[in-house]
Amino acid sequence: MTANSKNRVRIGGGEWRSRWLRFPDAPGLRPTPDRVRETLFNWLGQDLEGLSCLDLFSGTGALGFEALSRGATRVVMVEQSISAYQSLLENKSILNAAGAEIIHRDALQFLARNAERFDVIFLDPPFNQGWLTKLLPQLSAHLTVDGVVYAEAEFPLTEEAGWEVRKHGKAGNVYFHLLKSAHAD
Repeated sequence: MTANSKNRVRIGGGEWRSRWLRFPDAPGLRPTPDRVRETLFNWLGQDLEGLSCLDLFSGTGALGFEALSRGATRVVMVEQSISAYQSLLENKSILNAAGAEIIHRDALQFLARNAERFDVIFLDPPFNQGWLTKLLPQLSAHLTVDGVVYAEAEFPLTEEAGWEVRKHGKAGNVYFHLLKSAHAD
């Protein structure tokens, strides 16, 4: 893997706490900061025992591997960039992360072919490309009844069509949100 010493992110909790994930230089690849991941997993609860997660735009794998480290049974990690995909495979092997299923595919293509429902969907797409507008209308069909979506964006989300913003925060230029389908309750 061609990653310099800056291209690493640390898992913050669970079985693999303090283990480092390496990732390649790739345009638009920005790992979710430690502080934001800590907040996210406080929102979700520290123990994700038995949950099934989908990590669209997996990138560095920080969210997906962190979920597995904290007890998620399975995380499907979808990544289109070949270098990031290969890095995910290497990190899966290093961690012996049996619950990680890593798929090299575009997010929209994955959703079109997927019939499975997930407890948590991590959505951290490249900024300024309109991904949230394309994806949010489709995601409730991929969630369990009590499922939630974690979404990062370059702007604050308000009550998006069909979604309630349950929690939100901001770190630097990144806005992060926990969303629940308005049709779930």
